[in-house]
Amino acid sequence: MAKYKLAILPGDGIGKEVIEAAMIVLKKMNLEADYFYGDIGWEFWCREGNPLPERTIKLLKETDACLFGAITSKPKEDAAKELAPELQGKGFSYVSPIVKLRQLFDLYINLRPCKAYLGNPLNYRDNIDLVIFRENTEGSYAGVEFYPLPEQVREALLLHPKMKDFKEVPAEEIAVSTRIMTKKGCERIVRAAFEFARKNRRKSVTLVEKPNVLRETGGLMLKVARKVAAEFPDIKFNEANIDAMCMWLVKNPQDYDVLVAENLFGDIISDLAAQLVGGLGFACAGNIGDKYAVFEPTHGSAPKYAGLYKVNPIATLLAAKMMLDWLGESEKATTLEQAIAEVIKEGKVRTYDLGGSAKTLEVAEAVASKL
Repeated sequence: MAKYKLAILPGDGIGKEVIEAAMIVLKKMNLEADYFYGDIGWEFWCREGNPLPERTIKLLKETDACLFGAITSKPKEDAAKELAPELQGKGFSYVSPIVKLRQLFDLYINLRPCKAYLGNPLNYRDNIDLVIFRENTEGSYAGVEFYPLPEQVREALLLHPKMKDFKEVPAEEIAVSTRIMTKKGCERIVRAAFEFARKNRRKSVTLVEKPNVLRETGGLMLKVARKVAAEFPDIKFNEANIDAMCMWLVKNPQDYDVLVAENLFGDIISDLAAQLVGGLGFACAGNIGDKYAVFEPTHGSAPKYAGLYKVNPIATLLAAKMMLDWLGESEKATTLEQAIAEVIKEGKVRTYDLGGSAKTLEVAEAVASKL
């Protein structure tokens, strides 16, 4: 019997190709695992009206971890009419299945390493090595919005003096997005960041927020973070506003170690930091909970490249490395990362984004040859 049962969700577009690349590498490593493929994404919404079928949820519940490719995010309505005419009249209700997975399995940590590998011509600087902890289930992405605004909510808002100018605005002309943050949500993401820093001998944790404007929600995060930081006197604690943080990441990215933020702010700095180390072709993420985890490249399904096998699979290979780490296979994870780093440094096999002409699977074969 294999040691692990792993779910594989290729998804849409290039997701299938980068997962194929990852499997070349994983199989070369002789990991004691059985792999189970599942259905997810736009294709299944078109076929079944559900981008995350119940059979896929069941599969994940029966496995130890998941490697995920890419899915189409919410398509424009005109595209939906063209691609799925049989579903018209039934309501356009496509919801990103990866967002749903995060909520269903309480994958509250979005872990985003951003590391500059030597030899990558797209590195902003070669000495960048930071890790971002993004809260993954609440904050500005909680999904609680009102449009048109329910009258009782409108009345409650108008009690606030700053809303007096909106008294005469028709309800249907106001939209509200909420930012829901709980003490529990704030504490567990900040604690995860500090525990990671201590375990991995990182020197600092920086909270990225905006409490001077978002006084209640940002204030809660700041208050909780300061309390947690007091339990880790060996780790330097910094505070930064989101706008200033974007500036400082561009100016002095090497000064930062571990960053922690709520959902929206974490999303922003994750993509900014990814570009500092080569772009989305190098950006991987772990959606991690207490009992389960889903690992993925952070790029989308890139329909215009689907079937061409030209995209960079390194982000997916690094996601597989993260999965090995999470499973406790630290030696295999280190071996895989070293192989990836060697291929990048040699610069002989490069995809189009790096100025080369190598195909997706050629990169995977090059990495596998180093194992």
